[in-house]
Amino acid sequence: MPELPEVETFVRALNFGGMTGEPILHRQIVSADLFWERTLAFSDSDAGFLPWFPGKLIQEITRRGKYIVISIPPKFLLIHLRMSGDIRVEREDAALIRQHDRFLLHFSDGFRMAFNDTRKFGRIWLTEHTEPVFSKLGIEPLSDEFNADWLTERLASRKTALKPLLLDQTFIAGLGNIYTDEALFLAGIRPTRKACELTSAEISRLPDAIKTVLKTGIRNNGASIDWVYRGGNFQNCFQVYQRVGQACYRCGAPIEKIVVNQRGTHFCPHCQQ
Repeated sequence: MPELPEVETFVRALNFGGMTGEPILHRQIVSADLFWERTLAFSDSDAGFLPWFPGKLIQEITRRGKYIVISIPPKFLLIHLRMSGDIRVEREDAALIRQHDRFLLHFSDGFRMAFNDTRKFGRIWLTEHTEPVFSKLGIEPLSDEFNADWLTERLASRKTALKPLLLDQTFIAGLGNIYTDEALFLAGIRPTRKACELTSAEISRLPDAIKTVLKTGIRNNGASIDWVYRGGNFQNCFQVYQRVGQACYRCGAPIEKIVVNQRGTHFCPHCQQ
């Protein structure tokens, strides 16, 4: 599943061009197509979902957690890629509609944006108010507010293991398996540690480690490790993820993999004691 750096890479490409193809910022919509109804999670348009789009203009493209937020005043088109979602921007006359395309936006200059989703888990929303969708999302880990003081206050009563807590989108928005494993290695904290038992030194290291790993991921356009997400290079920076049995770059101990809360978890048993 794309995590924060991969979603941020999509957002930047839709703004400026890149892995998705052409940018869509400031393009005018002439029509839209929905090929699988369950892709649409919610629409608050009285005119109907598809009839609402003609004549509208893409004004801004941002991110909240793992959501792509496309501002089309007076509403927002939200996209969550889930397991296999992908986005392309291409010329109408140069590409066929693909088998797993679920939603299309057609623009007045002959381009279109396609949301492709093989496994059908991805969802889109059309809404004037994003708060109902985002109300349960946790803090943005790249924000200034996410710091040691914030963590200290919130970890004190948490008896759960740290790894599943960091994956909880209502706690921190955007982290997934890859970047959590990498951040915990960088911070020198074992994933099974109880959150409430972290020392002040460990808490101090953790937000900086999370931000460093996420920013490195963004600089590398995310990680390309499966058949869906393409163009990223962060997999070449992995310290522990998918390196089971290989020597730790710091100490030489073999990287181990365990299951924590049903999630495969990679760590160095020596560096993360």
